[in-house]
Amino acid sequence: EIKQVTKDLGLNLRSGHVHIDKDWQRTVDEASESGQQYLVCSSLPSRGQSIENYQRVAETFNTAAEGCQKANLIFAYHNHEYEFEKDSGKVLYDILLTDTNPDLVKMELDLGWLIVTGNDPLHYFEKYPGRFPLWHLKDMKKDKAESTEFGKGRIDIPQLFKNSGKSGMKYFFVEQEEYAGDPLESVKHNIDFLNKLQY
Repeated sequence: EIKQVTKDLGLNLRSGHVHIDKDWQRTVDEASESGQQYLVCSSLPSRGQSIENYQRVAETFNTAAEGCQKANLIFAYHNHEYEFEKDSGKVLYDILLTDTNPDLVKMELDLGWLIVTGNDPLHYFEKYPGRFPLWHLKDMKKDKAESTEFGKGRIDIPQLFKNSGKSGMKYFFVEQEEYAGDPLESVKHNIDFLNKLQY
């Protein structure tokens, strides 16, 4: 039904956010049937802000990604801010990048949360080129961890697009979660901002 609805609307169903649980195979099968291209895990399948847990998660992601590949899907993980915490001096997010198969496990990089944690996306594009085919693109207020309209916050969006080739970006999703006024006015502002960019 979803596949038909999106086709009728002239839309492409690129990805969906899911959890890895006991119904994982059903999730993969339904995503494949609906015509999705990417299947994005949006939360850690096991708890614990430790190196050991992130190593365990990386193994889970590798297995999940193999199943996705068999169903002609691409597996990816969507970050928040907590993945950039450290354990024994090591950034936990980096374990997900180093301990997963780069050919199978991709990242949907939430640029807002990455920058709020004090990290530089260009560093990640250089260190792990091609690993970030999907972006959640949002601007973040200069004085707090809340999203705002493009160009009004702390994120240099034009600079990000200049380096999109290094990241491997194929699709970006505009995301704004807080609004000072009418959300549709924010949508219009963001579209106008993007239309003025040369990317």
